[in-house]
Amino acid sequence: MNIDLPGFSDPVHDAQACFRAVLDAMSRPGTVRAAGAGLLPPAPLAPATAAVLLTLVDGETPLGMAPLFQPAADWISFHCGALVPADAGRAAFVLATALPDLSMAAQGSDDRPEDSATIILQVASLAGPSRFRLAGPGIQSHAILAVGGLPADFVARWARNQRLFPRGVDLILCAGDRLAALPRGIRVSEV
Repeated sequence: MNIDLPGFSDPVHDAQACFRAVLDAMSRPGTVRAAGAGLLPPAPLAPATAAVLLTLVDGETPLGMAPLFQPAADWISFHCGALVPADAGRAAFVLATALPDLSMAAQGSDDRPEDSATIILQVASLAGPSRFRLAGPGIQSHAILAVGGLPADFVARWARNQRLFPRGVDLILCAGDRLAALPRGIRVSEV
């Protein structure tokens, strides 16, 4: 068990700062925000990933989790109170290091799009090597987002998800102590 590793040093302030970073990243797709600086979560969690979990996941939030994160499950359960692991199809959040099949996550419905899942994807970097052009709500003309660690067919997979709007999943990308977000309504193409 690794529950003795601390969570946020100032839970209220740190959670508010992370929530603001996630909200800003969702509102302005393509922007990269700081989150989790100084946080020392157990491996394999990156600081930004841990910060997002500490901020958004609680005892009433079903969390689906890739097997790679199993060594951190006790820490996540202890600090977040999360229901770990949940079936990915019922999870409000899905924690992964490889982009899962987006259709397997909760998609919401036309009447209740808020019932869809958010995938927290820990990627290699938010500095490249792949570059994507983003367009849609929250972006004046277009934005460029560089990400390392997405699959070669990401654009096609995201297009299928985006066409489901208002249903579909949202994506929070975390690398080190940085995060970015792709809400389901954003169109993505390769640069």
